[in-house]
Amino acid sequence: MYFPYPSWLNAGDNAWQLTAATLVGLMSLPGVAVLYGGLVKKKWAVNTTLMAFSAFAAVLVVWVFWGYKMGFGDSFHLGGGGTRAAPIANILDGFLGHPGSVAGTGALEQRAVIPNLAASSPALHLPGATMVYFQFVFAAITPLLFLGSVLGRMNFKAWLIFVPAWTTCVYTVNAMLIWGGGYWASKGALDYSGGYVIHLAAGVTGFVAAWVIGPRLARDRQSFPPTNLLLVAVGAGLLWLGWNGFNGGDPFFAGPDAAAAVLNTNLCTATALLTWVVCDTFVAPARKPTLLGAVNGMIVGLVCITPAAGFVNANGAAIMGVVASLLVFLAWTYLPRVRPFSRVDDALGVVYTHGLAGLIGGVCTGFFADPHMVEYAFGRSNTAAIWREAQGVAGLFYGNADRVLVQLGAAGTIIGWDALVTAALLLLIRYVLRVPLRFPLAELEEGDAAIHDEEVEPPQLATRSGAVERLGARTQEVVLQ
Repeated sequence: MYFPYPSWLNAGDNAWQLTAATLVGLMSLPGVAVLYGGLVKKKWAVNTTLMAFSAFAAVLVVWVFWGYKMGFGDSFHLGGGGTRAAPIANILDGFLGHPGSVAGTGALEQRAVIPNLAASSPALHLPGATMVYFQFVFAAITPLLFLGSVLGRMNFKAWLIFVPAWTTCVYTVNAMLIWGGGYWASKGALDYSGGYVIHLAAGVTGFVAAWVIGPRLARDRQSFPPTNLLLVAVGAGLLWLGWNGFNGGDPFFAGPDAAAAVLNTNLCTATALLTWVVCDTFVAPARKPTLLGAVNGMIVGLVCITPAAGFVNANGAAIMGVVASLLVFLAWTYLPRVRPFSRVDDALGVVYTHGLAGLIGGVCTGFFADPHMVEYAFGRSNTAAIWREAQGVAGLFYGNADRVLVQLGAAGTIIGWDALVTAALLLLIRYVLRVPLRFPLAELEEGDAAIHDEEVEPPQLATRSGAVERLGARTQEVVLQ
């Protein structure tokens, strides 16, 4: 059957959007999987990587068959007001969308549209399948991020239940509130690519989950050496460059604002990384620069600029990197000494590098948003080379103090909802479904070999490599003698 080329489709925009989505997907697999697999103790490398892969797959199933429409479809009007023609009256009218499948031909090949935004924004020049996949990779990376908080003890069976449930009950609400035309979107909350929806959510969820599940074994908390720092560097590099799609894809077309977002992303990351390295070198107790410190600074910069990437100019992006990295470095250094942080075993510090950095970035967006940064809202006319210009948004430094208050309100909603529902879901899994949240003690002691019958380095290889190391040390000894 012949289908004519649709007049609304812009091939260049569609190609960039699919490319950006693939870059974001690579941030998860292999990016986060390799990064976390390299950061954990050797006995947890297989478990960590499998949890990442399984979460990615589980979110895709949820997203296609009911999740996407809950975040980007028609919203329930639970408060009795709010229609497409009128502003949303209260938070319940813009809290959640109707669940539904996007697996049919029409949903995949027809023009993409976000119903709650249809009256205020031009339609997209993309097919539905592109939009669904692009939003999926954002949904998928979020559980992979908060996985870093519960490594080394969370039961794999509980993880397989928790991730789809959390995506359904938490992520879709976050997406609707801020991106899908829900309550905070109607109030003007800014979150360019997920500083709140993804990173603040991951930090809060990871912290609460680590609290409910409990800590790792005492010996793992005292000594948790990375399996392979080169793998850490590879994973971190994939995150950094993959972030070009993360932020560059969110104007939904290949235009000037996408380019500005990419440059801002890299500049903020560079200043944040260098700030953390300087702090390690001159402020930290050891007074030594470290690769892990540089990676932490890199992640803080990437996360901080995410809510602001297309709203701020490059000066704002550079300042945000320095401010966020310094604040998170101080929090990482001193907050673990006080409650509740001293009582929670957040294995990889997700609450700092994602939760706190996302919060700082979102609030800084309220300060640095530059009204002269013109966003070309959702594309251009497909029949004429005329750019459709949209009004830029102004932050506090450009005369709009209300912007900061809106940013704080949106953050508070995300923090409260995510913490409450995360705890409720985990308690439901433990007490109603009777699935333990932690591995048994024997499996915690042994790790991958007991849980999966697999190890990142088979025993015979480990023995052989150990023998080679001992032989090399002995040879060096003889040469020195």
